[in-house]
Amino acid sequence: MTYDISMTQAVPVQDAYIPRNAIDHMNPFFHKSHAHTHSHSHTHKEFLQTPVPRRPSVQIDASVRPSAPSPANSTLSTASTVVSYTTPPATPPLAQTPTKSIADAVAWCTARARIPTPDGSEYFLHIYENIKDKKEHLAFVFGDAIRSQSLDRVQWNETELDRVKRGAYTGRLRNTVSENEQAALEANTPSAYSTGATDEQQQSALTSAPLVRIHSECFTGEIGHSARCDCGEQLDEAIRLMKEAGSGVVVYLRQEGRGIGLGEKIKAYNLQDLGYDTVMANLMLNHGADERTYEVAQAILEDLGLNQIRLLTNNPDKIEQVEKDSQIKVVERVPMMPKSWEAIVQGTEADFVVREGAVQDKIVKGKELDKYLKVKVERMRHMISIPTTMA
Repeated sequence: MTYDISMTQAVPVQDAYIPRNAIDHMNPFFHKSHAHTHSHSHTHKEFLQTPVPRRPSVQIDASVRPSAPSPANSTLSTASTVVSYTTPPATPPLAQTPTKSIADAVAWCTARARIPTPDGSEYFLHIYENIKDKKEHLAFVFGDAIRSQSLDRVQWNETELDRVKRGAYTGRLRNTVSENEQAALEANTPSAYSTGATDEQQQSALTSAPLVRIHSECFTGEIGHSARCDCGEQLDEAIRLMKEAGSGVVVYLRQEGRGIGLGEKIKAYNLQDLGYDTVMANLMLNHGADERTYEVAQAILEDLGLNQIRLLTNNPDKIEQVEKDSQIKVVERVPMMPKSWEAIVQGTEADFVVREGAVQDKIVKGKELDKYLKVKVERMRHMISIPTTMA
């Protein structure tokens, strides 16, 4: 199998799907090495090779260093505000239990906060640190049934205000709702500030595998309204489905450009304008076709107690990596059909309208998107049916 990547022949030869690992080894431009090859006269000092301890050391078990017990219902007063909340129980009401102890976790939650949305629904944004990189990864958690184990764990010498500040409480803080709405929340009845889920939906979330989307950040598609990809459309659709279900998790990984970073991704765009497809552009930049990893995603799902999930994806590689060396099982793959292709299949292409940047309408169409999607199907195994008019 050969590829002509000379500047005189811009468009590469198209062949069948090449496995992810094989692409890297076959690529003549792929010479990455983690070996320490440069030479110098000075000697490494031992302390320079000692890793700096990271935050997991503060996530300690209360049974090891007991702190004052928290009351079941607390009211905390400060100079500027009064908050009302319920401290989480020792064992949060999860349908599933985490597979690893917090001490062994790859990622842990440092804070969460309620995020209201324009349609009246809400979710809790969780911030995760990890031992793999220096980035903060995110989790959008819909519904009250799914909770972080590491966030709820009592920390050494912390006060009730400390727990409130990092989001380790149940219910809602008083100042965000009126007295009537607070009473409704305390009575476990729906209110204007609930997640939008009914009691039946919340109960179902406790016993069934929730919707999960493992999404890698895409500045160009989510913020820049790029028509080169459907990343922004996929994120909006995942959020819409989870709001509708009343439960779900979007694990948002900071892996721009399939792991190569925004700057390298922009260089790849220039190569695509010369005629190379998205896979070959990455290879020509001395990168793999897909450099994303999912250990942090596994750790986040385990921290949230989710061992069985319904995964929103078209990518079989993502399913394989999420299940690898873990007890997480993808019990159902929920496909994400591109909206423009769905319109072609349904015969409604003439009525298809793109409302750029609108809430829940960040849909894209165009020849560049079609080319990008076809490459993902033909060369990266993505499970999407190409419309017959494009085959």
